Amino acid sequence: QRLKLNGQILQLIFEKEGVYLHTNAKRSNQDTSIPGFIRIVERAGLPALEWSPLEHDSRNAPAVLYSKKDGDGGEEDTNFDPGYEPDWAVISTVKKEREHVPVKNSGQWAFSLPLSELYSLRRSRFSLGRNFLVLTSRGGHPLPPLHFHRGGTRELLRALQRYIILDPSPLDGRLFLAYPQDSGTLPQSFDRLQFLDDGGIDLVSRFIHDPYATTFGGFSKVTNFFRAALRPPESPIHTRTPQDPSLPPQSDEEPGFELITCGVELGPKPDVTRGPPLDKWEEFLDSEGRVTCPEKIKELVFRGGITHSLRKEVWKFLLGFYPWNSTAKEREDILRVKTDEYFRMKVQWKSVSEEQEMRNSLLRGYRSLIERDVNRTDRHNTFFSGNDNPGLTLLHDVLMTYCMYNFDLGYVQGMSDLLSPILFVTQNEVESFWCLTGFMELVHQNFEESQEAMKQQLLQLSILLKALDPELCDFLDSQDSGSLCFCFRWLLIWFKREFSFEDILTLWEVLWTRLPCENFHLLIACSILESQREELIGSNHDFNTILKHINELTMKLDLQSVLRGAEAIYLQLFLCKELPVMVKQVLGLYVPPSSEDESPDSQASETQRVLSQSQEGAAASNPACGPSYP
Repeated sequence: QRLKLNGQILQLIFEKEGVYLHTNAKRSNQDTSIPGFIRIVERAGLPALEWSPLEHDSRNAPAVLYSKKDGDGGEEDTNFDPGYEPDWAVISTVKKEREHVPVKNSGQWAFSLPLSELYSLRRSRFSLGRNFLVLTSRGGHPLPPLHFHRGGTRELLRALQRYIILDPSPLDGRLFLAYPQDSGTLPQSFDRLQFLDDGGIDLVSRFIHDPYATTFGGFSKVTNFFRAALRPPESPIHTRTPQDPSLPPQSDEEPGFELITCGVELGPKPDVTRGPPLDKWEEFLDSEGRVTCPEKIKELVFRGGITHSLRKEVWKFLLGFYPWNSTAKEREDILRVKTDEYFRMKVQWKSVSEEQEMRNSLLRGYRSLIERDVNRTDRHNTFFSGNDNPGLTLLHDVLMTYCMYNFDLGYVQGMSDLLSPILFVTQNEVESFWCLTGFMELVHQNFEESQEAMKQQLLQLSILLKALDPELCDFLDSQDSGSLCFCFRWLLIWFKREFSFEDILTLWEVLWTRLPCENFHLLIACSILESQREELIGSNHDFNTILKHINELTMKLDLQSVLRGAEAIYLQLFLCKELPVMVKQVLGLYVPPSSEDESPDSQASETQRVLSQSQEGAAASNPACGPSYP
């Protein structure tokens, strides 16, 4: 419906009468309850939430634009009381101190709030059963409470979700944080994966606009709608030849299946044993504090992880904060320089005024997403639990500083999951930041807008699984699950949500060694899928129940069994004499043929060496340098 308001032609999206504005004007003769209309309108295509009093001609009365400042000489309005604990108090460790809002002409209570400036809304109920809403702008400033004497809050929230995402606060179910539909690189780019078509049901909309939240918790509610929505588009297959592996895969290409048309003849999986965690450090250092044998340390870490008391030191080497060949004195200098560099970047965002930030949509968007994710990341861990926990402040500040370090990428949902274990281990702001940058060097492409890296990893996972278990692949294909989209969460943040917090510490340090091959995290995924093959095939799961089953594996997987399975898969593939080139490329084993090929005897010797090393690695306790994985 179109209406004319203040000389403008507007598109009326929603309207509700009987919405009272309670001014709580205790020190004046004004009415404390003013009846009016609440509307959602589009002005030149931009949506806004507006309220106007009933006593005026609501179709022609001018709307006062709600703002933090309105010209010169504005006075602070203290006549209204929101009657609730404001959002800045709920997120007290990361929000700026609240300011009251001066409103021009306090007798004119009409307002217009662009939905892009809506930060949160709180839905509450009086003892008489009437609902009221308190809206807060992105500056942290609440509007006067709106009381719905004739109902309608649910309808209003439903209409708002046409333009914004309303996310319930994990601390208070009555508080909803508002985000624009395009509020992150990941939600935008995930749509480009072509896993989903446009759909009208709520879950599909949530999946497109917030895949982080939906894939992390919503697969148990999938419906048959997803069967069609997630099916890859039918189109001609674009094949690639082993002679030209550099060509990028086409977006509609089946993941390598034309090159691996039947099962590879693999031998039995070798027995693999795990070892104890690395529990000695000083004996690996020379008189100047230089690490004498980095490869031996990486092998021991790969075989058994690191005892917790040493993680704070060893992680800084694994993540590139300290070079392996640095002396103790050089590391002191590095720490001093990196500390100065960190705080220079931190000052950049800390010194941005509110006025500047209101004109910097990127920074404002990064801050909004960070505040949202900080409030829901590992809150079960005592280091991040509670409302006034300094760990939350550190988590927020490090992520905001990373936006200054890598402004092109900025912050994308999921990065908080990568930082929290690092911050937990280092318990140091500067060290955790530089360790995060080292981690992001490995996985930053997962968060890029094009999502090409995520598509490529799903393709590579399909190639591996096709070689390892063609029967399982055929079954998944038959249930429209051959895209392996249910592994998206695994690969995005390296299984952070699949294992316990303590297990993740071990898994990540194993993966950071980069042993025994490239893309070992894909073999972790294969190990999990192979461990579930009988359940998947034997129970004849369909598309929906496959998604549900995979999602419900969270916290039920045994890490050591998964690691043993992944290494056994690697050795099984490595020992295969006719391994397809595509598989070799995924594992980093492909070597272009040369005129001087290795002899069969030398190949057999190398195979035996790798197998022997795997079987004996768990018993390795000698700190002397030994052979590393190829």
